[in-house]
Amino acid sequence: MRTVKRAAWLAVLVSCVLAVTAPALAAAPRTPKTAQGSPDRPQNPAAAPGAPQAQGAPQAQAPAEPAPQRAGRQQQSQVALALSKVTPSAITASGKNSRFTLTGTVQNRSGHALAGLSVRLRYSSQRITSRGELAQYATAAPSRLPGATTPRPLPQAAVAGGTQAWRLTGNAAAVGMRQFGVYPLGVEVINSYQQVLAGFTTFVTFTGNARGTQPLSVAWVWPLIDRQHRANDSTFIDDRLATDLTRGRLGSLVDAAATTTTPVTWAIDPALLDDVQAMNRNYVVKRPGTADRGTRTSANPAARLWIDRLKRASKDDPYFVLPYADPDAVALVRYGESMARHLDIAYKNTAVAAEVLGRAPTVKVAWPPSGMAGPDTLDALSRYGQIGTDGAFLLSGSAFQENPQGYTPSATTAVQTKQGTRRVLTYDDTINDVVSSGTRSPGAAALAEQRFLAETAMITAEAPNLRRTLVVVPDRHWNPSPEFAQRILGHTKSAPWLKAVDLQTAIKAKPQPRVFTGYPDAYEAYELGPAYLEQVRRIARDVSLFSQVTADPVRIDYTRAVLRMESAAWRGHGKRARAAREELARELGAHKAGVKIIPSQNALAGSSGRILVSVANNLPDQNIKVRLEVTSENSAKLQIGRFAAEDLVLELGPGEKVSRKIPVQAAGNGNFRVRLRLITAEGRVFGTEEITVRTTGYGRLALLITGGSLAVLFVGVGVRAMRARRRRKAEAGGDGSTGAEPAPIGAMAPAPGDPGTPDLPEAGAGSAPRPSRDGPLPGNPPTFTNNP
Repeated sequence: MRTVKRAAWLAVLVSCVLAVTAPALAAAPRTPKTAQGSPDRPQNPAAAPGAPQAQGAPQAQAPAEPAPQRAGRQQQSQVALALSKVTPSAITASGKNSRFTLTGTVQNRSGHALAGLSVRLRYSSQRITSRGELAQYATAAPSRLPGATTPRPLPQAAVAGGTQAWRLTGNAAAVGMRQFGVYPLGVEVINSYQQVLAGFTTFVTFTGNARGTQPLSVAWVWPLIDRQHRANDSTFIDDRLATDLTRGRLGSLVDAAATTTTPVTWAIDPALLDDVQAMNRNYVVKRPGTADRGTRTSANPAARLWIDRLKRASKDDPYFVLPYADPDAVALVRYGESMARHLDIAYKNTAVAAEVLGRAPTVKVAWPPSGMAGPDTLDALSRYGQIGTDGAFLLSGSAFQENPQGYTPSATTAVQTKQGTRRVLTYDDTINDVVSSGTRSPGAAALAEQRFLAETAMITAEAPNLRRTLVVVPDRHWNPSPEFAQRILGHTKSAPWLKAVDLQTAIKAKPQPRVFTGYPDAYEAYELGPAYLEQVRRIARDVSLFSQVTADPVRIDYTRAVLRMESAAWRGHGKRARAAREELARELGAHKAGVKIIPSQNALAGSSGRILVSVANNLPDQNIKVRLEVTSENSAKLQIGRFAAEDLVLELGPGEKVSRKIPVQAAGNGNFRVRLRLITAEGRVFGTEEITVRTTGYGRLALLITGGSLAVLFVGVGVRAMRARRRRKAEAGGDGSTGAEPAPIGAMAPAPGDPGTPDLPEAGAGSAPRPSRDGPLPGNPPTFTNNP
C-alpha cells in the first residue's frame, strides 16, 4: 500500500514539472546548425583574402514577427523586390525642388495569388550621425524607420507569377531633411494582412547648405588583373579569356573607364597583357590533367580589338604594374629567401606592359594580395619593386589601428622598412566591400550606388573642415555591371562633397601618422601553402637548369610559366592550381629529355683506341649549347686521353646530332665504366649517362710477334714446296739424278742397298765384296759391284 502511494505522488510530481517546463521549451528558439569557422581564419568573410564575392543582390530584410505568422515567413522568400534607381541619387536642393523618386520591380514567386499586395515607402527625419550607425541601418529591416507612406496597390504582381514596376516619390522637406547628411529610406511589400513580405533599406544624401565643407579627394584604382590561363607559354588551360575580353568583365572594365572623364589609375598585371598577346598567334587549349594534346586554335581577333580599346581608354590615365602574374608575395617571403628572390624576377618581367601600351608606367605602387603584408614582405616589395620615396604601398586600412580621434583618417600615411621610410596609401575596407559586391543581379547596383554615396558623405561630414584623401580600390577580380561602373565614376566627379584626383596626387598628400599593426596571423590560412610552393620550387630549379643549355635565339623559356604558378590568383583554387602545375612539369620534362646523350657499345682491340659518343638535340626550333664531360670510373685501369677542350663544347641546332671520338688507354683486359655528363655554361650537370668499354688485351707487340711467326711459317712452307717440285721434274727427265744435293761433310753415309748407290767394301784391305743384306728385290734389276 505504501508503495502504491509513493508511485501516485511521483506521477503527480512529474505532471507538475512537465506543466511548468513545457511553455518554456515551446518558447525557446531553435539554434540553427551553422558551420563552425576555423579559429585561424578571419571572422569577416568579406575581408578574407581569396574568399569568393557574393554575386547576388542583398537579400531583403524581413522584420521580426510573432511565431504564429508561419505563412508570412514562407511567402517572404517567394516575393522578389528590387530597386532600379533613386532619382536624384543625391538631393541638392530644398523646398519645391527637393522631390525624390524610387523605382523598382516586384515579382510574385509564390505560385499563387497574394491578396492585397502593395508597396510603401519608409523614412526617417533623423540624419545618421556616424558610419557605425549607417552600417546598422544597412542590415536592419525597413520597419525600423518610423515614417511610412500610404501603400500603393500592386494588382499585376498579386497574381501568381506576376511582375509589376513600382514608383514611390517623396519630398525632402516633408521628410524632414534640413542639414547636410545621410538619411535612411526603406521600401516594403505587404499583403492584405499588413504582413511584410519583402523589404530593403537604402540611403539618400541631402547636401543642403554645405558651405565651408572641404571636399573629400577621391582617387580610384582600376584593377586590370585576371586569373592565370596558361601552364606554359604556348598552352592555355582554358579558353575563358576570349569571352571575358568581349562580353565579360575585362571588356566591361575597359568600356566603363573609356566613357568617363573621372581620373583613374590603372593597376595592370603584365601577365594578363602577355596572355592577350599570345592569343594574337595560334595557340593550343588543353584541359589540364587529360591525356589529349589539346585543341589548336587560330589567332583570336578579339585579342587585338581589346588591346586597341584598352589603349584608347587609358591613354590619358596613369598606371602602375604589379609583379608579373601578381605573385603571392607574402607566401613567397614566408617560404624563404630562395622563393622571395622570385619577386625580383617577377618585377623584371613587367616590360610587356610598356610594350603593349606603348608607354612606361607612371606610378610606382606595390599592392600585396589582400592589401595585407608584414615588415619582411614590405621590405622585399620595396627592394625588388624599387619603391622609393616617390612611390607607395597600397594597403588595407585594417593593417593600421583605428583613428583615436573618431573620424576616418586620410588615406596617406607612412611605414618604416629596411629601405627607409615609405609612403602608404590605405583604402577603406567598408567602401571596398560596397563597391566590390556583386552588382549584376536585379537591384544590387542601385543599392551599392546609394551606399557608396552615403559612405563618402558620412566621411566628409565626420570632419568637414579637414582636407582628407580617400582611395577606392575594388577587389582584384572586380566584376561590376557596366552601368554601375560608369555611374559610380560619374558620382565621384559630380557629387558636391567629392573631388576626383589621380593616385599620384594622393601619394604626394601630407602623410597622417598611423600605427601599423602588421600582418594578421589568420590570413596565413589563405596563402599558397608550403607544400605547393615546394613543388613549384622544384620546377623552378629544373627551369633554371634548362635555361642554361638554351642558346640564342631563345624560343623555349619557362621563366614566366613558373611565375604564373606562384600567382595569388590560385588562392582557393588548389585543385586547378595543382593540375596546371603538373601540366607544366610534364612538358618541361619532355623538353629536358629532348637534349640527351646517345649511349653506344665500345670495344677496343688493344690497350688503346677511341670510343664514340653522340649527343642529340630533339627540341623543336631551339638551339642548345652544352659541354661534354668524360670521366673514367677507374682511372688506374682506363685513362681518358688528351683532347682539345673546345672539341667537347657542342652547339646543336634543332634536330641535330653530333658525335665525338674520345681517346682512351687501358691497362689490362676487362670491362670498364665511363661516365658521360652534359655540363651547362654555369657548370651544372644537365644529363648523365654511363657506357661500358671492353678491352681484349692484344696490343701492338703481340700483333708484331704473331705476324713475324706467320711470316716465317709461310717462307718455310714455300721452300719445301719448291724442292718437291724440282725433284718431280728430275725424275720425270730420267737422268738418274735424284735431284738431291751432295751430303755435307760428316754427314751419315747412305744406307746400303739404296737405289743408285754403289756398295762400299767392309773396313780392311783385301776384303771380298759382300752381297746385299736382303738380296735383290723381286722385280728389280740386279745390283752391280765394282771390282778393284
